[in-house]
Amino acid sequence: MNIKKQIKTGISQNQIDFLRKHRYHHHMVTFSRFLILCLFLTAWEFASRSHLIDPFFLSSPSLILSCIAAMEKNGSFFSNTGITLFETLISFLLVTLLGLISATLLWYFKTLSEVAEPYLVILNSLPKSALAPLLIVWLGSGMTTIIVAGISVALFGSIISLYTAFRNTDPEKLKLIETLGGTRFTALLKVVLPSSVPAILSNMKVNVGLSLVGVIIGEFLAARQGLGYLIIYGTQVFQLNMVITSILILCVIAMGLYQFIQFLEHLYKKKEAG
Repeated sequence: MNIKKQIKTGISQNQIDFLRKHRYHHHMVTFSRFLILCLFLTAWEFASRSHLIDPFFLSSPSLILSCIAAMEKNGSFFSNTGITLFETLISFLLVTLLGLISATLLWYFKTLSEVAEPYLVILNSLPKSALAPLLIVWLGSGMTTIIVAGISVALFGSIISLYTAFRNTDPEKLKLIETLGGTRFTALLKVVLPSSVPAILSNMKVNVGLSLVGVIIGEFLAARQGLGYLIIYGTQVFQLNMVITSILILCVIAMGLYQFIQFLEHLYKKKEAG
């Protein structure tokens, strides 16, 4: 970029250097991640082919690709992956919605928060896998049970985290709204929610993984389709390639959903920066 162009755009040389270094750092991080993955897969394949590890128990990248090809051929790949992804998305969206509504009510009504807070802590600390058999008895064996299992794992922690973020809103800004005659509802809309967007996005990153964990727990016990069902079925019939393939597909799903939320966070930061 020449000097005339710099003056025209209002960008200094220091800013250009900073942007260049930032872009270089971003590319280096991406390249390092890709390199580590390639080295890991190469070492895994080499160890399997040279029998340093037992391919029956630990599989290999080539065996996993063969398993995916076989699953795609018989139609089980897209059907099972799609069902697990759908259940995870529904659970995640409901957790996000219910978490925001509950945290908002707790912030708005102080007495309600004082009463409910210990119960939220207790419910959050319960082992959710212990609740899954009860959910089957109450709701039956089906997709509803699996979605509720996904919600139960993430919901209470989400409420506590969001409520804590709302409470940590700058008190000076709240005082200003009150001084200008604004109501508590005005403070919620103008100060609390806008300032808590980064915390909400961070909370969503956590919730997407927890929702997936809850869905898999539900599929272990109450499914006839899905990646969780394939893991249990593969273990029972000693098809460990199917088990490891399903686990890796779950990793890809989790990474994809996480990257999507990170993309939304990037757009928000870019908008805030102007």
